[in-house]
Amino acid sequence: MTDMNLDFNSLPLSDGLRLGVDAAGYTRMTPIQAQSLPAVLAGRDVIAQAPTGSGKTAAFGLGLLQRLDPALIRAQALVLCPTRELADQVGKQLRKLATGIPNLKVLVLTGGMPLAPQLASLTHDPHVVVGTPGRIQELLRKKALHLAGVRTLVLDEADRMLDMGFEEAIREIVAKTPRERQTLLFSATFPDAIREIGRSSMREPLEVTAAGVSEQPVVEQTFYEVEPARKQTTLAGLLFEQRPESSVVFCNTRRDVDEVAESLKHFGFTALALHGDMEQRDRDEVLVRFSNRSCNVLVASDVAARGLDIDELATVINYELPTDPDVFVHRIGRTGRAGAGGQVLSLVAPREVTRAHVLEQRQGAPLRWKKPIAVAPSARSAPPAAMATLRIDAGRTDKLRPGDILGALTGDAGLPASAIGKIDIFATRSYVAIVRNQANNALARLEGGKIKGRKFRVRKI
Repeated sequence: MTDMNLDFNSLPLSDGLRLGVDAAGYTRMTPIQAQSLPAVLAGRDVIAQAPTGSGKTAAFGLGLLQRLDPALIRAQALVLCPTRELADQVGKQLRKLATGIPNLKVLVLTGGMPLAPQLASLTHDPHVVVGTPGRIQELLRKKALHLAGVRTLVLDEADRMLDMGFEEAIREIVAKTPRERQTLLFSATFPDAIREIGRSSMREPLEVTAAGVSEQPVVEQTFYEVEPARKQTTLAGLLFEQRPESSVVFCNTRRDVDEVAESLKHFGFTALALHGDMEQRDRDEVLVRFSNRSCNVLVASDVAARGLDIDELATVINYELPTDPDVFVHRIGRTGRAGAGGQVLSLVAPREVTRAHVLEQRQGAPLRWKKPIAVAPSARSAPPAAMATLRIDAGRTDKLRPGDILGALTGDAGLPASAIGKIDIFATRSYVAIVRNQANNALARLEGGKIKGRKFRVRKI
């Protein structure tokens, strides 16, 4: 069943899930959804080769939600993800798809967060658990999480989980689930270790591949040969010339991430660093600021950027080529999604030229090389980010909702709704994006006023 014209109405979905499909704005299935969903809904095990941005979350999400019995209070589905960011993203999308299913509990359990609140949240079993292997393994060993009722097990971005050393944890977790469960495995690449997990944990799985998954995304790629000492000024020059609304600069090491972010700040860019050694709260804050357009350049390591979900990302820049061609495919797959325009710029030191040759062979076409642009180190003409972010020291535990913040800003603070951007609510903190030239006014008004009848600490970050 691979007709790409199929719409979601052709699927045997429950009425509740049809509401969720409408809420998510889905009409036509993506290639991976059209190829996998009929089998998933029929209860078959599926191995799907699908990159980030291909619609895989809806493919397994609709399947696991269809099999749930909301009246049965126990964990019936488990989704394993490589990072907290991806787990959070999956959890949000599952909740949206489950809009029409009353009293459904989706719980996200990941590392980098205090254990005690997660233990408390497991006092009453959730219907769906989304988590990282290390934390799920820990909760199983503490006998706080019970998987005997799992009907559907999903391994999302399985190749990345293995790259991060989670193979042993995955095998331990799989062994705690019923043998008669449905297993869905999604991976952008298929190394031998993935195939072995499939053979040992799945029953006659259907293998599907998203159309074009082995091809490079349709984006404009340009390579620049640059001496290492000139990379920072060349990077700034390219950003000055291109002026993308949002861009991600990928580095291979944490040290480069920090150094490049500081260099770009020197040139006047609103740049932020993101890597795995940062505290989880700081990583959350960086991702919030990037997604709400109050930071226009994100400098990131590959692991930290997993799960990054930014619509209309204009530009991806490789500060250094990765040693693994599959990592290059992951990086550039973050732009040019859903047919939107995008570009990839790669800075290549002489010692990296052999890596470029490998990419050229893989793509089967000559790479496009251009002469790099350099800027004077004193230049400070970078365009500022469109928005600025206010951080409010209150969140879900204070019963704060987006509407409360919006009401305070458009009411007592007197801001037009058009000046207010994305609002993100976390457990103890909330973030709101404000048009940059009105951010100071919004801050002063909130500091002198109240939100939901209470005063909270507010900062511009």
